[in-house]
Amino acid sequence: MKEPGPAPHGEQAVQRDLVIDLVRFVCLALVVVGHCMMVSPVLQGDGTVTSENTLGEQPWFVPVIWIFMVMPLFFVTGGTTGLQSWQRLKARGGTGIEFAQARLLRLVRPAAALLAVMFLGFSAALLLGVDPQVVQLMATGAGMPLWFLAAYLAAQLNIPLLARFHERAPWLTMTVLAALVVAVDCFRGALPMLAYANLVFLWCAVQQLGFLMADGYFARLTRSGLVGLMLAANLVLGLVTGLGLYSGNMLVNLNPPNLCLLLLGVSQAAALQLFRPGLGWVSGVRWIRAVVMVAGSRSMTVYLWHLPLLAAMSGLLLLTDFPKPAAGTAEWWWARPLVLLGVVALLLPVLAAFGHLEERPTASVHTRGRPAAAVVTAAVVVFIPVADAALNGLTLGLLGGGAACFVLAVLLLGRMPERVPGDVGAERAAHDGSQSDGPLPAGPSSANVEP
Repeated sequence: MKEPGPAPHGEQAVQRDLVIDLVRFVCLALVVVGHCMMVSPVLQGDGTVTSENTLGEQPWFVPVIWIFMVMPLFFVTGGTTGLQSWQRLKARGGTGIEFAQARLLRLVRPAAALLAVMFLGFSAALLLGVDPQVVQLMATGAGMPLWFLAAYLAAQLNIPLLARFHERAPWLTMTVLAALVVAVDCFRGALPMLAYANLVFLWCAVQQLGFLMADGYFARLTRSGLVGLMLAANLVLGLVTGLGLYSGNMLVNLNPPNLCLLLLGVSQAAALQLFRPGLGWVSGVRWIRAVVMVAGSRSMTVYLWHLPLLAAMSGLLLLTDFPKPAAGTAEWWWARPLVLLGVVALLLPVLAAFGHLEERPTASVHTRGRPAAAVVTAAVVVFIPVADAALNGLTLGLLGGGAACFVLAVLLLGRMPERVPGDVGAERAAHDGSQSDGPLPAGPSSANVEP
């Protein structure tokens, strides 16, 4: 079921794909729930603090995470909505620099607030006498999502370039990206740092599956064809893991990513298309649609903040006499719903305070766009601390430096110029007498969680 979204400035209404919205919401919810079942700081008898991944140590976890590893699906849906956002912007006369500016603003503004608050909070904790080890443990746990920010930004900023390749040769583009993923995997044993190149190649390849979905390639497959594609992807995945070429634990395969995540992405993209009719019915239920729309408009804030809040809550509990059952015990598992409710309760004021930062700041229609050098510089300034944190872990010093870099990037990016449909056609008509081109017709799927 689809319903038209708002049509500003008389633009043709864009059809929002409620299925994409629902899938992204479910993926985000699974990530939050999964982290609440993983984080388990432990205060040892000698006063040291360690962290255990209780969920990851369960014997039943490996086959379960094979099914519920949803990061590829994030990038598939991000590719679908990202491609259509770029096509609409281009049809209105927008440029790749403007697209990069919009994507950076959507991610950098909420992340800048997070890093600044974390730096001030952890600094205050040290001044109040909290053990530095506890502070470092919370900082390390809170920095875990930063690899996703780096990978997602890299994939999204490449959309204009990859879209051009996709228009000319979609399957060749997909093949080249997959070949680059395999090449990196082949040489990562001899050059371990090379493995991190797949933070770009792998996630761009998975994102490209979203391009194919947006263009209807998956929709043209029959149900038996989609089932066959899912089976083939999982058979290859079982083969490469069964032979010991890759780990069977998809969490191990996540960072740095490898071919297993691409195979999962193929299977998940086919599954999304296969179950689209049923998902369409679910997404059309009024209360579900309302929840998904509200959560979708604040999805990046939820993703960025939930783990820092969970780490802070867990760390602070270590300083109290509150009962702390041993990790993995029945009492510990029964406490997980309470932990989840605690994280949700902490998220509500955070969303009220910082959720609006996901809204793209827009200037008047007469505002000139930012210089390309400013947008490129902002991207570089953002990637330096994020890549450092993803590779080496988050420290208090890096938090302060990262916050400063992100604030500088926000200043460099400025505000998005408002584009009225038909502007580019009017300019062309004034220049050479041609007729104005209308806006791009709405594609089959675009989500409200994209700017």
